[in-house]
Amino acid sequence: MGFDLLSELPKLLWLVIGVAGFLAVFGVLLLAVDRGPRTRREWWQAACFLGPAALLLLVGLVYPVVRTTVLSFMDGPGQAWVGLRNYAWMFTRPEILVVLRNTLLWVLVAPALATATGLVYAVLVDRARYESLAKSLLFMPMAISFVGASIIWKFVYAHRPAGSDQIGLLNQVWTLLGGEPRLWLLDQPLNTLLLIVILIWIQAGFAMVILSAAIKAIPTDIIEAARIDGVSPLQLFWRVTLPMIWPTVAVVLITISVQTLKVFDIVRTVTGGQFSTSVIANEMYNQAFRYGELGQGSALAVFLFVLVVPLVLIQIRSTRRSREAQ
Repeated sequence: MGFDLLSELPKLLWLVIGVAGFLAVFGVLLLAVDRGPRTRREWWQAACFLGPAALLLLVGLVYPVVRTTVLSFMDGPGQAWVGLRNYAWMFTRPEILVVLRNTLLWVLVAPALATATGLVYAVLVDRARYESLAKSLLFMPMAISFVGASIIWKFVYAHRPAGSDQIGLLNQVWTLLGGEPRLWLLDQPLNTLLLIVILIWIQAGFAMVILSAAIKAIPTDIIEAARIDGVSPLQLFWRVTLPMIWPTVAVVLITISVQTLKVFDIVRTVTGGQFSTSVIANEMYNQAFRYGELGQGSALAVFLFVLVVPLVLIQIRSTRRSREAQ
């Protein structure tokens, strides 16, 4: 009876309860800090404020990583120890090798093209008359979720039989050029490249904003000196602009690479991983939650974690170096 009453509470009341609970906890922390021991006050403050965050980090990150790593050495139900069998399965099954190949293709193509697109666009519109408007047009896809963007592009790739009105933009253009309507999302490996276009469309705006800020941070006297020396715009880009913003370019590349390794929404929404378009994150979900193979899904999760961690460490190191240089 009590649970029925709780379930009938309006959502607004739950929101009020949640906010009140947060304020209560925060108030208790402030009171503990104020009434805490005067000696070693800074240590006491750090313990009060960082303690809850450390606890959440332990419960929400450390424990799942350890648990997933243990499960990667277990069988499907997660009951019997099988050693490295799940990892051997990962690198020997033809369909999983296709998944790894697709993930590699995503990582090689998407970050490079997204960063290059954002960089070229940032250089072209820098100090232009309608710079703000031009930037907002490229940045606009960042306001759309991956699922929403995937649905939009699914309509772009839509197919109708020959002789019918094509609702898909790509097939409409293709037929106007004299071609026959194609099932773009069934053609391999073209379908994977078409999915990569969606991520590039979203992330190019992010790259443009960050790189545009880096370009504007270049001292104007360096630009003016280069122009006085008679360098062309192309030489100015390759010899002055790019070397000076290269640390920022590296950060953008790594950030988009991490996002690419974890890509799931686009593949799940557009093809569901069918037609040889699956990637590690999607296959991890399939193995663990659709097929009930917790061991194999965990092995894929651990492998994905191993791929992401070096990129994160490189990004931290690059950010630290850029701060020291400043």
